[in-house]
Amino acid sequence: MNKNKPQVLILGAGFGGLTAAISLAKIAKVTLVDRHNFQTFLPLLYQVSTAGLAADHVAYPIRGALRGLPIEFRMGSPISIDHKNKEVKLDSSEILKFDHLIVALGSVSADFGIPGVKEFSLGMKSVSEALTIRAEIMRRFEDLCRFEDDTKFSVTVIGGGPTGVEMAGAIAELIRGPLKSDQAQVAKNINVTLIEAGPRLLPPFAPSLSARTKKDLEKLGVKVLLNTAVKELAHRKIFLKDGTTLQSEVTIWAAGVKGADAMKDLNLPIEANRVAVEPTMQVKNYPYLWALGDIAGAKGKDGSPLPMVAPVAIQQGKFIAKQIKRISQNKKLEHFKYLDKGSMATIGRNKAVVQVRWFKLAGPLAWLVWLWLHLFYLLGGRNKIGTMADWTWNYLTFDRGNRHIMDSQ
Repeated sequence: MNKNKPQVLILGAGFGGLTAAISLAKIAKVTLVDRHNFQTFLPLLYQVSTAGLAADHVAYPIRGALRGLPIEFRMGSPISIDHKNKEVKLDSSEILKFDHLIVALGSVSADFGIPGVKEFSLGMKSVSEALTIRAEIMRRFEDLCRFEDDTKFSVTVIGGGPTGVEMAGAIAELIRGPLKSDQAQVAKNINVTLIEAGPRLLPPFAPSLSARTKKDLEKLGVKVLLNTAVKELAHRKIFLKDGTTLQSEVTIWAAGVKGADAMKDLNLPIEANRVAVEPTMQVKNYPYLWALGDIAGAKGKDGSPLPMVAPVAIQQGKFIAKQIKRISQNKKLEHFKYLDKGSMATIGRNKAVVQVRWFKLAGPLAWLVWLWLHLFYLLGGRNKIGTMADWTWNYLTFDRGNRHIMDSQ
């Protein structure tokens, strides 16, 4: 039955990879590979970092998402591509054959060559990193509870995009709510700073929404520094390009991402820290290779790289599935066109901003839209119910029950 179906191998089970696998299930023999056996819902990781959600509410078993579908799954990481024989070797030593290979390996934090970022800051691209951030904040809070003085504790978020804004706002609410209730004297000595190199927060949004975001964050007690470039990070210190030095016990890096390092290990063509692709989403010089999502350097109508967000990956996953179907039908390939359905960011309780082209929304209604959309895209009924339960409890009680220190220390 599957004799004439093409073999499609997909590396990465994020939003785009999983979408592509499901879309191809009826027309191809699909094998999906990921280094984890679960998919992480990255847009809500910051809530795990700030005790708003349990870690298992943002992770869903990949095999559960594939249940009932004729899709094979392998846990592992690719270490090489044999183009002559069309094979990929995994770190488990297993060799997987393909007719089409889709690279959907996501992104990692980009340090932009700034010294000390890797050594002295915390990223937020995985559940383990989110739990580390939570543990660092809570551990230092517990340390301060042993003192009866005004010892200060500074948390700094670097990067004023949606991730940085959401993280800074959530940390501020954690301090103003449960930590203040736990130990008010300590909570008032915890400072949160958000650093952005550009002239405003949320650059893709309208200036009015950027201004609203800054105002809302400052109401929560966040110190917002604009036009502030970081020169170097050191142990509990941030050196700025203007010569200023900031004290920072916990530094969180949210200043940007780049394509996953695997693109170099697999010797794929690279442009601007992402895999170079044609408008058809085929990897340049390799018509049987495709790339999507954060790792793919696809460009929009204006020639600028598409944003590294889930909607782009999802649309590309569906598009590549259609492209492979066109090839099997000997039809001409099309060019990918991203349909921008808008952007959103939450700042805190009843505070969010939403922009869909010319339409702008801020405040409680925007916050409800943000909640509903994230709940809609979250995988798994159990995760949806658990997340809704956590959100409801947090909202009604002003508490956050996930303040556990659960790292390896």
